[in-house]
Amino acid sequence: MPTHFSEFADLCRKLASTTKRTEKVAYLVDFLRGVDPDEVSVAVSFITGRPFPESDERVLVVGGQTIWKVHRGAGQSALVQAQITLLEVYRTFEKIAKASGPGSRQRKETLLDTLLSGLSREEADYLMRIVFGEMRIGAVEGVVMDAIAEAALIEPEKVRRANMLLGSLPKVAELALTRGRAAVAAVGLTLFVPIKPMLAEMAEGVDEALKEHGGKSAFEFKYDGARIQIHRKNEEVRIFSRRLTDVTASIPDIVDLARKRIQASEYLVEGEVVAIGQNGRPLPFQDLMRRFRRVHEIGAMADSIPLKLYLFEIVFLDGKLLIDLPYEERWATLSRLVENELLATRIVTGDAREARELMDSAIEAGHEGLMAKDLRSTYTPGVRGKKWFKVKPAETLDVVIVAADWGSGRRSQKGWLSNYHLAVRDEETGELLVVGKTFKGLTDQEFTQITAKLLKLKTKETEYTVHVKPSIVVEVAFNEIQHSPHYKSGFALRFARITRFREDKRPEDADSLQRLSRLYKDQFRFKSPLDLNGAGS
Repeated sequence: MPTHFSEFADLCRKLASTTKRTEKVAYLVDFLRGVDPDEVSVAVSFITGRPFPESDERVLVVGGQTIWKVHRGAGQSALVQAQITLLEVYRTFEKIAKASGPGSRQRKETLLDTLLSGLSREEADYLMRIVFGEMRIGAVEGVVMDAIAEAALIEPEKVRRANMLLGSLPKVAELALTRGRAAVAAVGLTLFVPIKPMLAEMAEGVDEALKEHGGKSAFEFKYDGARIQIHRKNEEVRIFSRRLTDVTASIPDIVDLARKRIQASEYLVEGEVVAIGQNGRPLPFQDLMRRFRRVHEIGAMADSIPLKLYLFEIVFLDGKLLIDLPYEERWATLSRLVENELLATRIVTGDAREARELMDSAIEAGHEGLMAKDLRSTYTPGVRGKKWFKVKPAETLDVVIVAADWGSGRRSQKGWLSNYHLAVRDEETGELLVVGKTFKGLTDQEFTQITAKLLKLKTKETEYTVHVKPSIVVEVAFNEIQHSPHYKSGFALRFARITRFREDKRPEDADSLQRLSRLYKDQFRFKSPLDLNGAGS
C-alpha cells in the first residue's frame, strides 16, 4: 500500500519532538518497516533532506523567488485534496528538475503550486524543507543508519560499511530492506561509483598528532588544491571531485596523465590537483575551481590554468579492495605504481622538529600545512577521526552562509550583499546554527559574484536581510571563539574573515558545532576563563 506524504509529515513531527536518539530510531524503524519496497530509497532521501538520492546529480533548480511565492500560498486550500503519496511527490520533483528553456520558470511554479495545493500547511512545510535541504528534525546520518539496521535486522557495522562504500544511504536502505543481510554484506567497491573520502580531524600541532599515533606519523604536504578520486578500468578513466561530482570532462589533462603514468589497468587512487602559475607556484583556489566548472573551451582553459597532480592514497587495485590494509602498506603499493614526482611530498618521523620543518616548507611552497597519518590506520570512507589529522599554522573553520545583510556606505552604493551570516552544523540535530557575521576578506569582484549567487538562492527577505538556501561554504579565519547568548549556537567568532570559497564542499561537509565547542574549550588550556559568577582570576 503506497505511503502517503501525510504519514511522512507525521514522522517528521515526531522526530522533531524528541532529542532522544533511541526514540528517533524507534520512530524511523516503525516508519521504514511500513513503506513499500519501491518507496524505500525515496523515503530515506526525503528523511535526510534530499529530493533525490545522494548520488543522483539532478537538482531542483528553482529560484528563491519562485519557491517563496509558491510557499506563501501552501496549505491555503479550504479543502485538502486526495492524499498525495511519497512517489507522487518524487515524480513531481523529477518533472521540476527536467524543466528547462523558455517558460521553465512558470512550469516549475505550476508544478509546485499543484503539488502544494494538495497538502496541509504542516505537510507543505516539510516538503519545502526537502526542497531547501534543511529538514531540522534530528535525522542525522548515524541515526538513520541505526534505524535501517534495526528495521532490516542487520548488524549496524554491516550497514555502516555498506554506506561507506556506496556513499548513498538511500541505496543502502533499499538493499537492506528489500534484499536483506546477504546483499548488504556483499557490497563492495564498484569502479565509477564514487566513494565518500576519508576525513581528518584538526590537530593543534604536530605534537598532538605524534601522541595520538603512538610516537610516529607520516607527514604529507596538505596541498592548496582540490581533492579528487581517479577510477580506471582498462582504457576508461573517470574522475570525481570531493563532492562526488564527475569532473572528467573538465580535466582531460589529468585523465591523460592517469592513463599514461599510473602503471595499472584497474584502480581507484586519490590525490590533490593544484593549479600552477607561470612561476611554478600554486594559483589561488578560486582559479582552480574555474577548471572544475568549465564545460566549454576546455583546451584553452587547460593551457591557461595547468594542473599538477599529487597522489596520496590507493583504495582499489586489480580487483582487490585495500581499505582494510594499514596506511603504510597502501602507500607502499601506491609508490610502486607511480614515480615519485606524482606522489605527495612526505616524511615518516617521530621527531616533532623535523615535522615542523616540513610544515614550514609546505607553507613556503604556497600550500596549507600538513596531513599527519597514522601508519597503522585503515581507510574509512566518509568517516572523520584521529587516524588522519590536518595540521595548519592558523585555525580556520568551514562554515555555511545562511543569510546576508545589504551593505552600507560604499557597499550599499554598489548594491552588494556584504555581511554574511555564518553557520556550523549541529551533529545531533542537523540544524545550521549561526556563529557570527563578516564582510571581510573579499575583493570587489568577489562581492559582486557572491551577491549574484546569494540572490539566486534567496528563500525570503526582510528590509535588511536576505535569507538563502544553505549552499555556499566558505573557509574563515578568526582570532578567538567567544561565548555568545546572542546566537542559538552559544558561540561567536571574533574578527572572522573569509579566506576562500570552498566550492569543493557541500553544506554537510562544513564544520560542526561540536568541533567549535571543543575549540572553545581548548582556548583555555593556556588561559584562565573569566568566571562571570565570581571574581576573575
